[in-house]
Amino acid sequence: MAELAAVIVGAGFSGLCAGIQLRKAGIDNFVILEKAHGVGGTWRDNTYPGAACDVPSHLYSYSFEPNPTWSRAYGGQPEILAYLEHCATKYGMRQHIRFGAKVTRATYDDASATWTVATADDQVYTARSLILGNGALHLPQIPELPGLASFTGKTFHSARWDHDFDVTGKRVAVVGTGASSIQFVPQIAPVVKQLDVYQRTPPWIVPKPDRAIGERERWAFEHLPGAHWLRRTGLYWFLESRVLGFAFAPKLNQLAERLVLRHLAKSVPDPALRAKLTPSYRMGCKRVLISNDYYPALARDNVELVTDNIERVEPTGIRTRNGKLREVDAIVFGTGFRVVDYVSSMQIIGRHGLDLNAAWQQSVRNYLGINVSGFPNLFLLTGPNTGLGHNSMIFMIEAQVRYTVDAIRTMHRNALASVDVRPDVEQAFRAEMARKLEKTVWTSGCSSWYMAPDGDVLLWPGFTFDYWRRTRQIDLRSYEARALAHTSGTNAKLTRQEAIAI
Repeated sequence: MAELAAVIVGAGFSGLCAGIQLRKAGIDNFVILEKAHGVGGTWRDNTYPGAACDVPSHLYSYSFEPNPTWSRAYGGQPEILAYLEHCATKYGMRQHIRFGAKVTRATYDDASATWTVATADDQVYTARSLILGNGALHLPQIPELPGLASFTGKTFHSARWDHDFDVTGKRVAVVGTGASSIQFVPQIAPVVKQLDVYQRTPPWIVPKPDRAIGERERWAFEHLPGAHWLRRTGLYWFLESRVLGFAFAPKLNQLAERLVLRHLAKSVPDPALRAKLTPSYRMGCKRVLISNDYYPALARDNVELVTDNIERVEPTGIRTRNGKLREVDAIVFGTGFRVVDYVSSMQIIGRHGLDLNAAWQQSVRNYLGINVSGFPNLFLLTGPNTGLGHNSMIFMIEAQVRYTVDAIRTMHRNALASVDVRPDVEQAFRAEMARKLEKTVWTSGCSSWYMAPDGDVLLWPGFTFDYWRRTRQIDLRSYEARALAHTSGTNAKLTRQEAIAI
């Protein structure tokens, strides 16, 4: 197979965006390798009852492909998946996608300055650049509970919902109270016989301002110039303002906490249950959740919130450390994803045999969440330090894709074989992130999936428009650039001065 300009891994929001923008830039020789048999990423996988987005619909879409026909203020999984399928078709992505192509290994060859990408079905692709758009929410996290293998009932993760198993009239245990659980618990609570919800740490939950969007309003978004843009812009700045309390003005967050606790008191009159649901950490340290029906679901007679630690799983149920055995027919894990290990399903081997997963065990080093020193022409989408606690990730994805496409075009325009971020630039970025995160709510003492094993917080520590500014175009002064052999007569690196001259 001829050398490709790029191999893109994943056909969710990130991968599709990368493909679309490459084609817009006139780069057509790329493939998108998708392990599943359909587009959509996390919105293809998460089909649990009540699955929906916690970012307003009009902001949870590409800026270049507005959707004026959202039926609700917060889109549900089927509607978001339909939007992504529409984008894949409209922008000609399906001809580039190889479905059922699970990437197992990608190796950088220093001599040719190319990536060799192997899939589980024994296909091999060679490309100048490798773009990882596989997302951070695709590897389910299932806790290693003692005795789990002995359980004789049904077990599954919320991201792998078993629709063949009817929960009606069953005794069900839900382990975990994260973003997925607070959506599906209210959906199954009215139909199950008994629901035990195992909570380790209570989340901060704010009301969800969801509503149906009427036909007249949808017509206005579709036909009145600027109407959709005004809605999207207003939502962006409203959500963007939330970072003030998280990262810059803690007193704003304390005011918000009082309002949320007042909402909790009004929603849960039972003082014992309310005490169990009251967080003991700063709001925002963990992901803030939105729901109108989770608290009422926990107040049902057939629902019990269990805060005792799980000692072990037995063949017929779960035994907690106080000695009580709660017998159930099924265990559903709403325990999130292996966010830090999101590339662990494949080997990424850079220069001198450097393994990305092994390197990240020491420190999740990176530059702009896009590049990693020692891995030339590798571009991460939704990489470390690009996650958000306050706004839409689609905004961040588009910024990363713009930077990536600009890098690839710059390489082509200047006859460069490779670009590899300089170690000192990467170190300076990591130090900057640590300094900016030091006094934010995300480092205030809780344990969350925002954190790497070494304790580093992997969120963007400020305004998203600042990230947009910093990723407008690649600056070759931050990279070790190498010229193509046939242009320079050698594979030697460009000096820093030569790179600046480019």
